[in-house]
Amino acid sequence: MIIWIASYPKSGNTWIRSFLTAYYFCEDGIFDINKLNYIQDYPNKQFFKNEVKEGEIHNHWDESQREILAEKKIKFLKTHNSLITAFGNEFTKPKYSLGVIYIIRDPRNVITSVKNHNDFETYDKALEFMQNENTIISDYKHLNNHAKTNIINSWRINYQSWLSNNRFRRITIKYEDLIEKTDQTLRDLIIFVNTICKFNNGVDMKKFNNAVQSTTFDKLQNLENTGKFSESVYSDKTKEKIKFFYLGPKNNWREKLSKNLIEKMNDYYKDDLRKLNYEI
Repeated sequence: MIIWIASYPKSGNTWIRSFLTAYYFCEDGIFDINKLNYIQDYPNKQFFKNEVKEGEIHNHWDESQREILAEKKIKFLKTHNSLITAFGNEFTKPKYSLGVIYIIRDPRNVITSVKNHNDFETYDKALEFMQNENTIISDYKHLNNHAKTNIINSWRINYQSWLSNNRFRRITIKYEDLIEKTDQTLRDLIIFVNTICKFNNGVDMKKFNNAVQSTTFDKLQNLENTGKFSESVYSDKTKEKIKFFYLGPKNNWREKLSKNLIEKMNDYYKDDLRKLNYEI
């Protein structure tokens, strides 16, 4: 069965994925980036028997997850897809899903990373991207098929789709808690995973501490700087590599955003920020 690591893009998914890789798949909990692909991206071409055509990714969700279920193994999968139904096809179902780890981040910090990652010229373009209810991201130009197509919708729809659905066992992690209460937040995560997997052993503190220390933002950023992180993207304009691990904990919307943009986002996301206990 699947344990989903889900989020809107640039919300800390890769950080959680790296930590879980270190704790569950690396000796003594010391992160080995070569094992990061133990937790794969979904959807992606390795999950589908047939070529995925443009606009038809939803037709492949059920069959691919049925095959994962048939393996009778626990599999972590990373996704940015919203938990939606498209043309009668549910993205996933409880019978395929053991649980959900959903990571959420203040949209006023998401926007800076979205602007950098997508090489947008302005924050207005980044905000338009985040507010677009029909946003779809694909890696067609590299794969030459549409298997890696995520229907992410808007930031609001994405988080609401996962957090409003009570059919799945779920833990919600705030990116800000990963920074401010790292040990407590990640310990709660391990307890959640061990519980839904029915692992009777407690938290292995040696592995846990090694996993925490070997997957700090600075450590992951250094792996990227030394060319060991293979998931970086390139600018279509300059052809230069765009930093994946960009600002992390140093990304502070109060310092990075203009007063006008802060006011615009505070007004647009007012109800969301209050609901999620973010400062307005």
